[in-house]
Amino acid sequence: MLMRRFTLLTALFLMCPPLVAAHHGGDHSGEMAGHSSIEVVQPWTRATPPGAGAGGGFVTLTNHGEGDDTLVGATSPLTERVEIHTMEMDGDVMRMAQLTGGIEIPAGESVTLAPGGLHLMFMELGSPIVEGEPVPVTLEFQHAEPIEIELQVLPVGESPEGGHHEGGHGHSAH
Repeated sequence: MLMRRFTLLTALFLMCPPLVAAHHGGDHSGEMAGHSSIEVVQPWTRATPPGAGAGGGFVTLTNHGEGDDTLVGATSPLTERVEIHTMEMDGDVMRMAQLTGGIEIPAGESVTLAPGGLHLMFMELGSPIVEGEPVPVTLEFQHAEPIEIELQVLPVGESPEGGHHEGGHGHSAH
């Protein structure tokens, strides 16, 4: 029952349509951190109900450098395990997998981590992600300096564009 609850809750926040373009607003949006060539735009997550085992993190990363870079990991005081994941639908079954090699960010391009695709996964949450309480995260790159950001916490089912998005039909995770 607990695994089914985790799967359904995970499906709820991951099944929203992917973000097409992020706006420049909120904390850390559009700012270059330190000497980094990586720009972080619209970092966000969703609140989780008590007992949720995991939560997702979303952001758009733009590489303003002359060379490719890779998001290789992330850390947060929220949990000891933050993983980089991909999510795909196989019929009506949601399948998530950890990307151990990270996410390439080609020079001059943007990569969006969004529900329904690439995302950060906060594993084994000890307490819920609470609406209105920002989540600190440090993004780690192959070449750029680490970037400290705060994810804005939106209500369950909400997205930065507004509107309410309900979960999908997935019955299996991983």
